[in-house]
Amino acid sequence: MKKLRIAGLMLLCLLVVSQLFAAGAQEAVATEEVPKGPISVYSIMPEKYATKIFAAFTADTGIKVNFVRLSSGEALARLIAEKNNPQVDALWGGPADTYEAGIKEGIFEVYVPKQADKVPANFRSKDGYWTGIGIIPLTFLSNAKFLKEKGLNPPTSWNDLLNPAYKGTLQMADARTSGTATERIYSLVKIFGEDGAFAYQKQLHQNIQLYTKGGAGGAMPIATGQAASGVFYIVDALDIQQQGYDLVISYPVEGVTYGVEASGIIKGTKNLAAAKVLMDWASSSRLGEVMVAEMINYIPTRPDVKVTNPALDMSKVKLIEADTAWKGEKRAAYVQRFIDDVIQQ
Repeated sequence: MKKLRIAGLMLLCLLVVSQLFAAGAQEAVATEEVPKGPISVYSIMPEKYATKIFAAFTADTGIKVNFVRLSSGEALARLIAEKNNPQVDALWGGPADTYEAGIKEGIFEVYVPKQADKVPANFRSKDGYWTGIGIIPLTFLSNAKFLKEKGLNPPTSWNDLLNPAYKGTLQMADARTSGTATERIYSLVKIFGEDGAFAYQKQLHQNIQLYTKGGAGGAMPIATGQAASGVFYIVDALDIQQQGYDLVISYPVEGVTYGVEASGIIKGTKNLAAAKVLMDWASSSRLGEVMVAEMINYIPTRPDVKVTNPALDMSKVKLIEADTAWKGEKRAAYVQRFIDDVIQQ
């Protein structure tokens, strides 16, 4: 009888321990699966756009986003430096060639968002390192008053910017820090060939008033008449024009390449579940709808999101295809050649 009582007590203890272990395991799984915020992000996308987009994301998911705005070159350099101790969970915005360059440095986590298949294959990483969130062609932005005073038509050729009438009046981004500037180089290489592209930029340099750190940096000086013209992504050109300034947007007949604005998770993030939620949201039609509603003039990568701004109709613009992997491969070499052949000459 005593032995049976002891055996019963041992069995009861085993059942209790088993139940406690199971409950603990369930709690651990639940903790792992529940995304927690806030998440930290380096945003190459300008603050004025990122603030509105992240506010919508937080409203939809309850996950707060803390972000620091950096140019593409700054963000890439910082992520590489922090590779062994990541300080952020994700990178947001900026041209996809920045991400391709980062893949080689091992700074991105592989993750295929839930609706990635709704984004065309050429607007996302084939290996799941990044997902495109917007398309932004290059364009010329010019001050209408300057054109009128000089008797000039809006530039419709890359060669128009070499006109001596523009001497000391052009502002555009610096390739050492800006993805807009490296996009400019890709366009020129596709049109003139590599040697021709840098020969062109040496000539163009004679008309440059200032190279700006960020891609949008020259837009306001052009709007206020401190500068005459420059090369920008369409999102930045339209943003400044929509503020009421008398500006002209035009395109070169030779064509322009376009950036694919991207997003990706940083390898080693301590907040992987929440970062995945951000990527899932970014691949959904919701992001495109927010951009359209807020007049953030990226062309959504989701074909099912329709833009309402006629200025984003690219049907009459010659868009040049430039493979994102090629851009990522060439980026560092082209930046260095820009320094050697243009800046230091």
